[in-house]
Amino acid sequence: MSLETEDLLRELSSHAESVCRHYLPAGRREGSYWIVGDLQNNPGRSLFVRLTGPTSGPGAAGKFTDGATGEHGDLLDIIRERTGISRFPDLLAEARAHLGRPAPVLQDGPSPRKSKSPGGTPEAAAHLFAASVPVAGTLAETYLRSRGITLGGSVSAFRFHPKCWHRDEGQTKSIPRPALIAAVTDGAGALQGVHRTWLAPDGQGKAAVETQRRAMGHLLGNAVRLTLCDDILVVGEGIETMLSVREAAPGLPVWAALSSGHLGAVLLPEGLRRLYIAIDRDPAGQRAAERLSARATEVGIAAHVLEPRLGDFNDDLRADGPAELRQHLAKQIGPEDLQRLDI
Repeated sequence: MSLETEDLLRELSSHAESVCRHYLPAGRREGSYWIVGDLQNNPGRSLFVRLTGPTSGPGAAGKFTDGATGEHGDLLDIIRERTGISRFPDLLAEARAHLGRPAPVLQDGPSPRKSKSPGGTPEAAAHLFAASVPVAGTLAETYLRSRGITLGGSVSAFRFHPKCWHRDEGQTKSIPRPALIAAVTDGAGALQGVHRTWLAPDGQGKAAVETQRRAMGHLLGNAVRLTLCDDILVVGEGIETMLSVREAAPGLPVWAALSSGHLGAVLLPEGLRRLYIAIDRDPAGQRAAERLSARATEVGIAAHVLEPRLGDFNDDLRADGPAELRQHLAKQIGPEDLQRLDI
């Protein structure tokens, strides 16, 4: 087993419950185990996944046994079975994506000197965010306005970097490109990562590259917090999607989890009473909403799903404008929160 595989398994083990909630959502936690019917995610009590213990060795967290079939294995085996991925490199890539880890070959720029933080760490993310500038008057503001969003310049979670290093898979040379930079923070407000959206030279869209977005740092459980949260929260996947919700309803606390996988695993704040999950109209978004809704319900938080009229809420904003989107949201928001829409 390679050192990278061992490292991934250790990190998966330390997030065993999150992995189980994502890939085996039909199960539930009982004590120190996640219990489900089988590796096909059928309801039942045959398969046991250990959630506590060391991160390696026979009794490690993440080890599973199916009492009916005798099957046993680890969290990578669960991910393989649930995704159907057959190539081992692709399986590792899926595990990295769930954990929010960058691929080991990627770097933000040329080979760093020893004094610099390694690429992909929260420290490197903090350096990139600090080296960026406010959005107002930059190509990032031009880009957001092209998506119908006018509030980006007033959101402290966003900045602009005129020369953010970019490299597509298979390339050997990094190229500096303009980028919208979003801060990924934890519940204490500490920066744990950043999300980069590379932009076209005129800002009228994303860069014409294969990989237009990439995140770095510790993402699992964290989010791009567009506003502070109180007793209610609206959380969804993409940055533009959630900025669109804020454009139409600036009185709603809004977070972006960045992907469907991270949406299902986002850590909910203390004191939350009602959760609104803004989904994209696709199967992955709906599954993530089901996972997050189940987690919220388990701890006594009322969860509601907000559905766009089109593919996502940015599609709605650009097609109908903020007033129509606000009316569409009003039909789905609970009556106790309608005053936040200023309708």
